[in-house]
Amino acid sequence: MLAVLLIFALTLQACSGLINLKTENIPPSPEAANADLSDNFTVYFSDPENPVSSSYRGGPDEALAEAIRDARVSVDMAIHFLDLWSIRDALIDAHRRGVMVRLVTESDNMDVPEIQELREAGIPVLGDRREGRMHNKFVVIDRQEVWTGSLNLSVNGAYRYDNNLVRVNSSSLAESFTTEFEEMFIDDHFGPGSPANTPYPILLVEDTRVELYFSPDDGVAHHLLALVRAARESIYFMAFAFTADDLSEAMIQRSQTGVNVAGVFDKGQSRSNVGSEYNKMRAAGLDVRLDGNPGKMHHKVIIIDENILITGSYNFSRNAETQNDENVLVIHNAEIAAQFLKEFERVYGKASK
Repeated sequence: MLAVLLIFALTLQACSGLINLKTENIPPSPEAANADLSDNFTVYFSDPENPVSSSYRGGPDEALAEAIRDARVSVDMAIHFLDLWSIRDALIDAHRRGVMVRLVTESDNMDVPEIQELREAGIPVLGDRREGRMHNKFVVIDRQEVWTGSLNLSVNGAYRYDNNLVRVNSSSLAESFTTEFEEMFIDDHFGPGSPANTPYPILLVEDTRVELYFSPDDGVAHHLLALVRAARESIYFMAFAFTADDLSEAMIQRSQTGVNVAGVFDKGQSRSNVGSEYNKMRAAGLDVRLDGNPGKMHHKVIIIDENILITGSYNFSRNAETQNDENVLVIHNAEIAAQFLKEFERVYGKASK
């Protein structure tokens, strides 16, 4: 049973059974054959409804800060926005201990005081310097473990918004993220100029199939459409921004064949963005709702057949597909999907039509 650590001691019930996987095309991956799954995956959620959140303590950032403090060799971070003191302090401490710390961020956010303090401490920080957004959210520690999800490393992201953070212990996955990081940090390739050269786009972490896609390099929409069109029983989603016509059409078509489709949109985005798919999906009879968080529902999550989890920085939008630097994980594991299904049920329960 996968042990999943959740914030504020939230324990979730994992469902059983794994999807049948075709693995003949998966490239070799140097993962330990007998590794415990509990050592390989950990899931964290923000908990804005918890009264403790107002103290800005105990959030998912603390687990990441601890991992950074334990780093021995390197910390590479690609983050759209950072203003958490816990992460700032952990990065500066790692740098002073001799750990190689490197950061890529969105140029529009370079003036944030915490970013400036990192630079003053001697940590190299590179902005993307372009119109498209450096919207990635990932950290690679010691080229062994990856932290990613929807969470910006901000006070709002960790304590006011609905977000997820996933830790994966895998040298192969870390190598793939490091390759993407160095395309930006060393080669100065951002957006459409970034090459599609991920070393392990599909790999096994123990017996869990993981797919990794970067945008705009890898044509993420194509892969998401294939997964949605293959859904047999259910599609549940939580979307901060959802303006992708082809993806909503695919969900509508699956619902017409009997697949259960339900989703939660961020209320602010859906009301302010004329391209939102919310009204179209409601008109087609889908069970879609607007979130009830006074802040933001910031997830970018799709759960398929309660077996496949899609998460990362990628909003379901044209900009995410063609302009921004984004990352997406697809994890084929029913137990991990179950944790996100519980989060979906929580967010859905607070939402309204």
